Amino acid sequence: MNVVIVESPAKAKTINKYLGKGYEVYASFGHVRDLPAKDGSVDPDADFAMLWDVDVKSAKRLSEIAKAVKDADKIILATDPDREGEAISWHVLEVLKAKRVLKDKRVERVVFNAITKSAILEAMQHPREIDVALVDAYLARRALDYLVGFNLSPVLWRKLPGARSAGRVQSVALRLVCDRELEIESFVAREYWSIVAHLKTQAGAPFTARLVGADGKKLTRLDIGAGPEAEAFKAALENAAFKVAEVEAKPAKRHPYAPFTTSTLQQEASRKLGFAPARTMQLAQRLYEGADIDGETVGLITYMRTDGVDLAPEAITSARSVIAREFGDAYVPKAPRKYTVKAKNAQEAHEAIRPTDLTRLPKRVMRALEPDQAKLYELIWTRTIASQMESAELERTTVDILAQAGERKLDLRATGQVIRFDGFLKLYQEGRDDEEDEDSSRLPDMARDERLTKERIDATQHFTEPPPRFTEATLVKRMEELGIGRPSTYASTLAVLRERDYVRIEKKRLYPEDKGRLVTAFLESFFTRYVGYDFTADLEEKLDRISNHEIDWKQVLRDFWLDFSGALAGTKDLRTTQVLDSLNEILGPHIFPAKADGSNPRACPSCADGQLSLKLGKFGAFVGCSNYPECKFTRTLAGGNGENAEAVEGDRPGVKVLGIDPETGEEVTLRDGRFGAYVQQGEAEKPKRSSLPKTISPGDLTLEQAIGLLSLPREVAKHPETKEPVVAGIGRYGPYVQHGKTYANIGKDEDILSIGGNRAIDLIIAKESGLTGRRFGASESAPVRVLGEHPSGGPVTIKAGRYGPYVSHGKVNATLPKDADPTTLTLEGALELLSAKASGGGGPIQGRLLGEHPSGGPVTVRAGRFGAYVNHGKTNATLKANASAETITLEEAIRLIEDKEAAGGGAKKKTAAPKKTAAKAAPKTNGAKAGASKAAASKAKASEADDDGPPFEPTPNLKPAPARKPAGSQKPAPKPAADKQKKAKHA
Repeated sequence: MNVVIVESPAKAKTINKYLGKGYEVYASFGHVRDLPAKDGSVDPDADFAMLWDVDVKSAKRLSEIAKAVKDADKIILATDPDREGEAISWHVLEVLKAKRVLKDKRVERVVFNAITKSAILEAMQHPREIDVALVDAYLARRALDYLVGFNLSPVLWRKLPGARSAGRVQSVALRLVCDRELEIESFVAREYWSIVAHLKTQAGAPFTARLVGADGKKLTRLDIGAGPEAEAFKAALENAAFKVAEVEAKPAKRHPYAPFTTSTLQQEASRKLGFAPARTMQLAQRLYEGADIDGETVGLITYMRTDGVDLAPEAITSARSVIAREFGDAYVPKAPRKYTVKAKNAQEAHEAIRPTDLTRLPKRVMRALEPDQAKLYELIWTRTIASQMESAELERTTVDILAQAGERKLDLRATGQVIRFDGFLKLYQEGRDDEEDEDSSRLPDMARDERLTKERIDATQHFTEPPPRFTEATLVKRMEELGIGRPSTYASTLAVLRERDYVRIEKKRLYPEDKGRLVTAFLESFFTRYVGYDFTADLEEKLDRISNHEIDWKQVLRDFWLDFSGALAGTKDLRTTQVLDSLNEILGPHIFPAKADGSNPRACPSCADGQLSLKLGKFGAFVGCSNYPECKFTRTLAGGNGENAEAVEGDRPGVKVLGIDPETGEEVTLRDGRFGAYVQQGEAEKPKRSSLPKTISPGDLTLEQAIGLLSLPREVAKHPETKEPVVAGIGRYGPYVQHGKTYANIGKDEDILSIGGNRAIDLIIAKESGLTGRRFGASESAPVRVLGEHPSGGPVTIKAGRYGPYVSHGKVNATLPKDADPTTLTLEGALELLSAKASGGGGPIQGRLLGEHPSGGPVTVRAGRFGAYVNHGKTNATLKANASAETITLEEAIRLIEDKEAAGGGAKKKTAAPKKTAAKAAPKTNGAKAGASKAAASKAKASEADDDGPPFEPTPNLKPAPARKPAGSQKPAPKPAADKQKKAKHA
């Protein structure tokens, strides 16, 4: 028997099918060892000796692998074909050596770029040994990241309260975002004018031309910088005679783009599909591991972590065949296209990302995939096919026009472009980030010396704009251009910046948070070299040289540590005043932007002569007055440039005046509070206030919306039965509607200011019926709403069940998905659920599907009452604090599920509790035990009260309803008599 070791259970399941008898495939579930998060895991004094730790979960799997290896004839390491994959194989092998189960068994390393039967069988015929150089490159990278993160982060914690962490690549990526923001804040707009003539040919065809020269001098875009100058040109053109001076038509070609690498896939998926890099890589991983197509599990794309742009010969042949069949021979170039890597220092030259079988058209696989997977597959297929198509043939036309205005000669130019043959553009055109689209309009036919007639002349004022903020796509592109990080690190780096609250994303743009700017400013001041773009790129180049057997990995670490340890030592005696002086200097333009009236931006608005400056407190940085403690003025860091300029104008930083309430005459303001933005009316001792719902952005808030929020709670309807008012308001847990003692939260996408009476009544009736109540409620279920008649006869109804609302027809019941709204469910939707349940499908999968469990059945991630969790069958496992529902992988989910089942949290048969218990009094306990017992009882009682109360804290204008006493409630049963009963219960 041969034991094959891979890292993914989905991969293991597929490969097991291909290899058949004589092979057993085991999954390591990713890395099995890591450096412990403690001092000494990498010891520079012992020539960078590294201590590796196997966690409990991995130890269990390694024991299973070791048991299988003990009886095996051969061990085949088949992890991914990159540094990380090589490292996983090395780690597994080292552990097996330590367990002494290898003995004289043969160990082979095989790699394949796609999980297809042919690729795997081919790889098995060409085994090799573990590539030591790739492992060395991995060890060097891991040691560098540890030395930077583990030594630099504590310096941040001590010298910069509120900072969370620093990293070798993470900090440089953050600097890119912060530097761009500084460019935007320091940008000074420049006025310029454009002069456009709207003309017609002798045949009456209209077109436009721009002014590009005057009196023999060329005019660039910014040369006309003032209104009077523009008006003078416009006046001259109004009275000018126009004729064609020159017509030039040049043929041009546009060539297709190379197939996807990791970074270009992330960029294009972000532009075209709106996927974050982490989401793109998660979907690509699942496409690589495979899906069930025509009854067979097969990998759909090649390995998705690559810098290579080359395609295998068989893939090129297949692509050319598909192009000829789908588009015609004219779209097939005479010779296959070859692409070369342009990255500064590309990693291992794997094949580009492509479909494993190009004849597998997107429309054929769409039914076997989730919608997002299908979109990504189509994008990869389209890009790959287009890369081998014929170039597009264009004709670019330039017409120079002479305008004679008395003695003045003015030059205008019209440009146009015509596609003569679309070529690859028939299938694919790459998305754009910030570049302007080239002029693709078509010009009418014109001849030299042809007289033209004027329709009108436009003189338009413009202002130069600052460079745009990065999107995730453009940041990945910039990192790649600078040689910072690697394909496998881009997604995780961006995710860490968001999780640390160093950046935020608004309208797909990356904005640095104040916390992130402080960290960057600190590192630029005291660790300048280590956040330098060139330095980081140089380290990446050295890691590549290690993987190519060119330099020794420990020498790279020695050279790095010599300088880095000196920089660390230099911060030991660093005083707070030094830190503040540096931060004040670097962040001054952001924290204290220049005022329009030219007054001192650092002048304290509260006292007469105080100066504002950056201060460090227990919970981070803030702005305070130099006259403290006499003057206690403070405000948050947020400067006042750009979008926030209005928020800090005048004498009240952090306050934005929205306008005057026409009814009360009081000022309505937007303010930054401890728990987020809120609106306030007037300046009374207890002014009326309202928090902003998540559906309204502070930057988009209008006076009308603010007045509407301040008017809450408002009556939206009368209850059809009681005729009492149904009101809408905002409470502690968000927007809600209320009728008497019944409260119901509104949907996250619904607007509390515009919710209508019918919708509010639906929510109230559903809540009163138990349809949207909390789980584990009353077991009695009654028809709540009849949706209509089933095609086979009998009513289809929605009922409130113990585990949530469900639809029912006869003896078939189907639970509603969590994202379904029972108040708006249609008969058609209910019939689909019932049909799926009746056929054994169990209805649509709830949550987001991660993949198939090795034992069968879907593994999903869902949003729960107490946070996100993963599900398989009847086993639910809550995500850990450092895990994200958006980025969790199938392997991580299976680990959590297995741990939960091992701990007894899996699906087990419930033992019926005895109906009657002895009614003996509990024995007396000492004071401590009695106190603990009372505390537990109090806690349980409080929990019950919380469950019965409204899901928010009502606004002061409405008194909260007291907890409703359950019908038929009785006094609690006496406590069990003896400790034996307690022990038996716990057992």
